[in-house]
Amino acid sequence: MEFLDQAVFGFMVVFIATLFIFGEVMVRTKGLFGVIGIVIMAIYFSYHLTTGDSFWVVILYLIGLSLIIFDGKVTTDGTIAGIGILFMILGLALPAPGLTYGILVGMAFVIAAPSSYLFTKVFPKRNMWEKMTLKDQLSSEHGYNSMNEDYVDLVGKTGITKTPFRPTGTIEIEGKLYSATSDNQWIKEEEKVKIISVDGTRIVIVPEN
Repeated sequence: MEFLDQAVFGFMVVFIATLFIFGEVMVRTKGLFGVIGIVIMAIYFSYHLTTGDSFWVVILYLIGLSLIIFDGKVTTDGTIAGIGILFMILGLALPAPGLTYGILVGMAFVIAAPSSYLFTKVFPKRNMWEKMTLKDQLSSEHGYNSMNEDYVDLVGKTGITKTPFRPTGTIEIEGKLYSATSDNQWIKEEEKVKIISVDGTRIVIVPEN
């Protein structure tokens, strides 16, 4: 395997291995992509690592991969995954025989990891990445809403102020009490008012003419 002495071949090996390893993380292939990626990556590590440094470098690489999987399953915000990516790049670059070689294998990883997402166009993807890639739609059908539905229905209704507004206070509408604002107008207690707008839970009122 003397061809791995050349940086360009090191780039290709790391690129293909990373593509399949992350492909296994991205899509469901019953372990096939994982096996291919691990075998190819093992060729890279076995050629470049010496007995003294092989253990901790491989552990660094595996910790990085574990952090990425953990982020995809648990935290889903990308922060821990970013640390994991850094660990994996270091695990690949440190055994490299030279600086240029190390930079190239690092670039191979950076290019191959996101490229593995293309596998999702062909194979069934894993559900754990839906939150991380913001595929969940925040709609009322899924139980999400940026505005309280009850408050939306208040627009146009009339009520009675139960406290003085200077400019906030409490109003009563159809037997229910709500906090509201008069938008810098002072309104006395027991005045008839009208709801002109609702923004989230912020109710804006004006005196009814």
